[in-house]
Amino acid sequence: MQTTRLMLALVCLSGLASSTTRSQDDMPITNQKALKFERTVKKKVALNYLLFLPKDYQARGTKRWPLMLFLHGAGERGTNIAKVTLHGPPKIVKDKPDFPFILVSPQCPSNQRWENDALLALLDEVMKKHKVDPKRVYLTGLSMGGYGTWSLGISHPDRFAAIAPICGGGEIIDVLLASRSKAPALRSLPVWAFHGGKDTLVKVSESERMVSALKSAGAKEVELTVYPEAGHDSWTEAYNNPKLYEWFLKHSR
Repeated sequence: MQTTRLMLALVCLSGLASSTTRSQDDMPITNQKALKFERTVKKKVALNYLLFLPKDYQARGTKRWPLMLFLHGAGERGTNIAKVTLHGPPKIVKDKPDFPFILVSPQCPSNQRWENDALLALLDEVMKKHKVDPKRVYLTGLSMGGYGTWSLGISHPDRFAAIAPICGGGEIIDVLLASRSKAPALRSLPVWAFHGGKDTLVKVSESERMVSALKSAGAKEVELTVYPEAGHDSWTEAYNNPKLYEWFLKHSR
């Protein structure tokens, strides 16, 4: 009996919602004009970047290589491209010529933050000019770059085989929108986030809420590693962990 009542209630609510939607669609506009604005806007993007090619990379060879796109933090913005090598993979490859990825490390201009349009344009350009395996493109970044990783990866989950945002955060609305427009790609995007338990600059809750939102959206492989004693610099431990690179290479799009 209770099941029958519940079903009747759901039917009634569904009918009410449909009726409400129809009435809103048919609502008259009395004292405002309905107008349309249209204009073509051109946008120029430019980024300086560092490019690392593995020691066995051959321009004329047939092998396709995995690519890692790395986004630095706010402190490395500007025009001195050497600053990009202070942390993360660009620092690591200085002593590891056998790093098994094509590494692309752009530099964000001064007083700006990462923009998805510019990053995608750069990614397209590098993939066009170099022997990149399009099924193995990875994304990672720290601090401001962690925010950039969440933004770019969630907005364009179909472009990446896996992402690893470190001590960053993001917008829940990006997850909600992607879960509707790019649901299959979002659900199949592997995410491994990292954060310091004692981070006072970007609270660990920033990573937690993004991980929670992805799981609620049906993402199948989402993990958060919290280093209990780490402050904002959780990236040193994360990027020094060989398992991170093994994890990347296990995934393809």
